[in-house]
Amino acid sequence: MKTSATPVKTTAPKPAVKAAETPAVPTLASRLAAVTTAKSINYYPVDGSWTWMWMHWDPNRIDADLAKAAALGADNVRIIIFPTTFGWPKPYDGYQQRLAQFVNMAAARGMTVKFTLFDWWNGYNEVQNSIDWANTVLKRYRDDKRVLSVELQNEFNAGNSAAVAWARKMVPAMRSSFPTMPLTFSVDGTSGAPGMAKIKTALASTPIDYYDFHMYGNSERALSIIQNARATVAPYPMVIGETGLNTLQNTEGEQAAYLGRVFEAAKAAGVRSVAPWTLNDFATGSIPSSAVSRIPAQYNFGLHRVDGSAKPAAAAVKAGWTGAAMPASLMDPSFEAGVNQTPWRAYMPELGLAVKTQSMARTGKWSVSLTNTGKTSAGSPSYRVSPIAPVKAGQKWHGEVWARGNATTGTTQIALSWFDAGDKWLGGASSNWLPNGTVGWTKLVVDGVAPAGSASLQVHLKSGANTGTVWFDDAVISVS
Repeated sequence: MKTSATPVKTTAPKPAVKAAETPAVPTLASRLAAVTTAKSINYYPVDGSWTWMWMHWDPNRIDADLAKAAALGADNVRIIIFPTTFGWPKPYDGYQQRLAQFVNMAAARGMTVKFTLFDWWNGYNEVQNSIDWANTVLKRYRDDKRVLSVELQNEFNAGNSAAVAWARKMVPAMRSSFPTMPLTFSVDGTSGAPGMAKIKTALASTPIDYYDFHMYGNSERALSIIQNARATVAPYPMVIGETGLNTLQNTEGEQAAYLGRVFEAAKAAGVRSVAPWTLNDFATGSIPSSAVSRIPAQYNFGLHRVDGSAKPAAAAVKAGWTGAAMPASLMDPSFEAGVNQTPWRAYMPELGLAVKTQSMARTGKWSVSLTNTGKTSAGSPSYRVSPIAPVKAGQKWHGEVWARGNATTGTTQIALSWFDAGDKWLGGASSNWLPNGTVGWTKLVVDGVAPAGSASLQVHLKSGANTGTVWFDDAVISVS
């Protein structure tokens, strides 16, 4: 359905960085090389996301957000262009001007742009209108090096025969019109490598240039997941076009560790472009009425909160983009992180809840305690975390923690547990026990080698069948 275009503000905010002169005409190879190394961020404004980004156009806010992304190290931004907003079957000039203004603002911040087309759209029977619409939107960027690639549809469903028939005509049409523009499709966050394999098979006669993997799987097994996805689409290049963790159902510390693991695993797997979803959280009511807007977690994937302040994840992403070491604070080794800021979480809390406390600390102000715990054949309650470093078979892992007890009984240890790509437990290693009774700070140490098939590791600070109280502090986890 057509809607009237709203007035367009054509004056861009004054850029903080002077835009570079228009570069030489790109080639398919040069664009593809830039795609596979892009430090990309997925972007919508905090108060006007999805289609409302374009309808409630706010160039000043957008420019400020681009500056924030560039400060983290981003050099590319992915934006989504909606046919029903931009005008269908003929794009409105006003919205095309807004798109051009966005590209200019990004360039002024030293950033290129990736376009995603045909989101929130399923008119697969309208092939010629689709070709004409895409040609109109893209024609001014045919030889514009500031635009790196075109994703023909977000999270393409290769199980939809109508969608596949449409794609088989769209790919060669776009290739003819824009021969130097890399073309791609992404896979949704739950289909994973099998979903990309379906796209590859469905489009074997009209192949795309690279694959866009949306990584929302278990980050503890990120290396295995990414390696599998990359092997599935070989010999074509692959990028991680979306990844992240919401902070409604998880702590901000878990989000930061999640992104740290994905960046480190991608580097180990040879995937050089990782794009977090998304720069900002979204304000209540800022997502247009849709299936997305009815999912509360969708509002909380941002690297920045609604008030603009950075979450810990921003530091992890900055390290990933700039090549710096991941911040040691991601692991919260001495449990000094604030409320909601730690990646550690309670395990089997029904048998005894691990809690942070200031009643006893070896260093700093905080430790973690377990009191009056149970124990079953399934295990003991603990405080657990997974490392940031990717997990592979044959690695030598070392863990240590300081513990002290008051009238303790049972078994108190630090333990390592390895799992395969299917989350099957492969084995573990445990430290010596903390002596029972009342004892001062004692170092517990565990060493072990990751067994064949290892894809993830969990570190547990555990205490079972303990009628007293134990405190843990200053945990160290390392690999060689």
